[in-house]
Formats: sequence, structure tokens, C-alpha cells
Amino acid sequence: MGTSSRVGARELAEATPATRDRYVDLLRVASLAVVVLGHWLMAAVTADGRVGNLLAVVPGLHILTWALQVMPVFFFVGGFSHALAHRSRPGYADFLRARLRRLLRPTMVFIGVWGALALAVQLLGADGGLTGVALRLVTQPLWFIGIYLAMVAFTPPLLRLHGRYGWGAFAALVAGAGLVDLLRFAAGVPYVEFLNFAFVWLAVHQLGFLRADGMIRRPAVLAAAGLAGAGLLVALGPYPLSMVGMPGEKVSNMAPPTLALLCHGLWLVGAVELLKGPGARLTARARVWRGVVAANGIAMTAFLWHLTAMLGVYGALLALGVRLPEPATAAWWAQLPPRLAAAAVLTALLVAAFRRFEAPVATRPSDGPGAPAALGITLALLGVLGLSMTGFGGLLEGHTATLIAVRVTAPVAVAMTVAGWLLVEGAHHKE
Repeated sequence: MGTSSRVGARELAEATPATRDRYVDLLRVASLAVVVLGHWLMAAVTADGRVGNLLAVVPGLHILTWALQVMPVFFFVGGFSHALAHRSRPGYADFLRARLRRLLRPTMVFIGVWGALALAVQLLGADGGLTGVALRLVTQPLWFIGIYLAMVAFTPPLLRLHGRYGWGAFAALVAGAGLVDLLRFAAGVPYVEFLNFAFVWLAVHQLGFLRADGMIRRPAVLAAAGLAGAGLLVALGPYPLSMVGMPGEKVSNMAPPTLALLCHGLWLVGAVELLKGPGARLTARARVWRGVVAANGIAMTAFLWHLTAMLGVYGALLALGVRLPEPATAAWWAQLPPRLAAAAVLTALLVAAFRRFEAPVATRPSDGPGAPAALGITLALLGVLGLSMTGFGGLLEGHTATLIAVRVTAPVAVAMTVAGWLLVEGAHHKE
């Protein structure tokens, strides 16, 4: 049983050292909360069980994604935390194990529960309607876990480059993202766009290293440059206005990520850094800090299960015969607050059931080899990314999806994830 199961949020909050940057913890939970709320708001389920996107129904709302697409903030915070963690655990294998175990355990439980449910539903032939949609949708947030795993894996070498080149290492990643988009849009090079899953997100992650060393001294300049860059790219280039993926669009800023999304990330990072003073004063309040500590202890579990909760609410409404109004109509907006409240309650129940798997597990330092842990994280991130694309629908029919340039099935993706997790866990237990 982890530490958080024995020590409450109040005790953890009171034990917080004075040197801890509490604002970073606030940003972590706030960014995930905005992502969850955004997913709940965007879901537009119709009376026949189809799940659409509110942004596709109301294109005028696309500009709101420039404030609500806050995943770059989470990855920025990840870079800050990973820099500090690696400096306290400089061994590669030791660092990977310490960072991965708390992330992979709740993820494996989520995959196991949904995998078993999906198999049972399909064997019973009950995978039609909203149930079938749910089997495809619930794994989509796993892309975030896969990218985050990659960030952990790349932290040690990129942190060394940061130590040597500072802003130059960040600039090289930005240049790489720009070159990829040039080759993609101007030269039509196939598959090159997938490299920006690395360049774009690792560039945002690198900003966290710069923050850890106090090198972001002019956040207003960063915010203005990012906002201007994103505006110009959208106005003059092939980039859409929406900073989240839209159904049916030829170009998405998210999948794969683009230079426009990177500029969006720069503006967000600059903006949250400008708010660092008020944020620090807010988290200095004992009650606020206790809330942040408690939320951080369940954040990943809530993120993993929030779509399950949302689809569960819609499923219950359909089962009870409640009429679902057409998306974006007055009746739809009137029904929104109780739907959100119900999704929040169901998420809280799921968190209560599964939160213990997010509890931190003590890992003792070791000088063990890094190869098993490195192989483990590689398999895990590929498996998780693959599963986010395949979903659990069509298990018995061999449904496939394209992971970069390779076709994968859900069972193969799960097998890779399990193998990677076992390598990480096994390497720890052999110490």
C-alpha cells in the first residue's frame, strides 16, 4: 500500500518543505481539470447514440481552444518535475523506474478492466449503439500517457543538452518541428509528420527544464511571440484555427502536432509564467494547498476514467428514456449543467474505486542496468499509443489502426504495454 493510503492530504500538505514550488503542482492539476472539462463539454451525443463534437456543430467556438487546449501546460510542468527528479536520481534505470511505476500502475488497471469488459460485451453481442462507440472512445486519452512516457525516456539525454546549450537545445527542437512541417506541406514527404510527436512535445517539455533553472526571465516576450506565431501560421498557412483535433478535417494541429500547436504552447507557457506571482500567493494558503495536494494524489486516475464516466451518464440517460436534444440547441445547453454534475459524481466514484493504484510506491536507489527499463518504457509507450488508436472495439474481428506506419491490433497493443510494464516492474524487483 502506498504512502498516500496511510498519510492524508492534510499531513502531506503540512509536511511540504518551504522550498517546494507549489505553483507547479497547481498548474498540474488545473491543466488536467481543464482537459477533463473540455472533453465533457465537447461531447455531443445524439438520441441514436452517435457521439459528435460540439466544435464541429458550432465552428465559432474554435477560437476557445486557444485558451482551453492546455495540454502543453501539463507537459511543461512535466519537464520541470523531470529535471528535478533526474538530478536527485541521476542513474537512468533508477530514474525511469521511479517516474514510471506510479504512472503505469493505474494505466494497467484501466486497460485490464476495460479489456475484460470489452471482451465480455462482444462475446455477448452487445457492442452496438453507444456501447460500441464507448469501446472505441475510452482509450483515446491514452495518447497522452504514451507521449508522457516518451518524455520520461528522453529526459536524461535532453537534460544534458539543456545543461550544455540552454535555450539552444530548445531552439533546435523548434527548428526540427518547423522542418518537419516544411517537408510535410511543401514537399509532401510521406510519414514525416509523425516526427512532430517528438519535436513539438519535447520542445514544450524542454521549456520545463529552462524554468527549473530560472531561465524564463521574460515570459511576456514568450507569450507574445507564441501568440503572434500561431496567429500568423493559422492566417497564412495550411493550419486550422482549432487547437484540438476535429472530425473529418484534412489537417489537424494535434494529430500529429504542428508548428502552430507549438507556438500555441509557447503562448500558454508564457501566460502561466506571468501568473506565477499570484499563483504562488494562492497556493501559500493552507486550505488551497491541501486541496492541491489531494487533487494531485488522484489526478491520473480521474483523467483515465473521466470519459468512462461521461459515456456512462449518456448511457444511463438513453436507458432511462430521457430525450437527448440536438447538440448546441437551447435545450442541449439547459441540460448541460446536470450532465456535467452527474459526470463529476460518477468520476468521483470511479476514483474512489481505483485511486489506490495511483498511490506512490517506494523505490530504493540502485545501480542496475538501464537496458531492461529502457526496453520496457519503449514497449509501454508504443503499446499505449497503439491502444489509444485502436480502442477496444472490434476485438473479435481483428480491428486494426495505424501506429506511425505500422498496422496494430488492440491485443498486440495490450501485449506490448503489459510486456513493457513487466520489464519496468521486474527490473525493480531484481534489485
